[in-house]
Amino acid sequence: MFEGSLVAIVTPFKNGQVDEQAFRDLLQFHIENGTNGIVPCGTTGESATLTNEEHHKVISIAVEVCKDKIPVLAGTGSNSTREAIEMTRFAEKVGADGALLITPYYNKPSQRGLYEHFMAVAKETDLPIILYNVPGRTAVNLLPETVARLDNDQKNIIGIKEASGSLNQISEVIAQCSEDFEVISGDDGLLWPILAIGGKGVISVTANLVPEKMALLCDRASHHDMDGARALHYELMALNDAMFIETSPAPVKTALALMGKISDELRPPLAHMSDDHVEQLKKVLKQYALI
Repeated sequence: MFEGSLVAIVTPFKNGQVDEQAFRDLLQFHIENGTNGIVPCGTTGESATLTNEEHHKVISIAVEVCKDKIPVLAGTGSNSTREAIEMTRFAEKVGADGALLITPYYNKPSQRGLYEHFMAVAKETDLPIILYNVPGRTAVNLLPETVARLDNDQKNIIGIKEASGSLNQISEVIAQCSEDFEVISGDDGLLWPILAIGGKGVISVTANLVPEKMALLCDRASHHDMDGARALHYELMALNDAMFIETSPAPVKTALALMGKISDELRPPLAHMSDDHVEQLKKVLKQYALI
């Protein structure tokens, strides 16, 4: 279900509120341009600063617009097990196709704590669950042995978004987990190598801008056209790099604003990009004929 290019979609704001029309327009843009799935309320969607009401609204809109078109993998993770359960139950209630659960951040649980957290959430829902490992943001690393144990012990834990940056660790996850366990890249720049070692797709920042390109890269790899996939990897490298010249999602939201799709509003404490970085970003966007 969750293979190919899934977009880590931004949450547009206008005057401090979720810009519902801009969000609906973005969803339609992805439906029409080959994106294989929508991931609302992830890191790129500024989930950390959404209220519970906004979180519910964004997931509900995504489900409404995408129903019977492309799947919605709702971000429902939290550093509170109780809150993660509540968010996941809500996503299931409104019709999401799955839940993306980040490792609890800041409180730095042990591997046992991580295992018990994900098991507790998974037992409270029938939704397929994708784990999300991003040590650079959470200060905790979900180890391959723990991932394999979760895969073995809970049938609705079906995959992981891996953003550890370690191809060795990702290889260990693939080696230790069941054949149908879905390993999904959490780094656009590592997508092609991860597909080459057995990954199934990506949850992508860059797909916000070029959904058809990211979907094509994944499609080529799935059809064993690794030369074609590699060519797209190098074609997209400058754009992938530009998405992280400052803390994400500032660059991607600035890019979408320059493309006329959303306002450039970020929620504090995220700040607008420096003028120098905006100029660098404009040069890259022009290179790809996006502006």
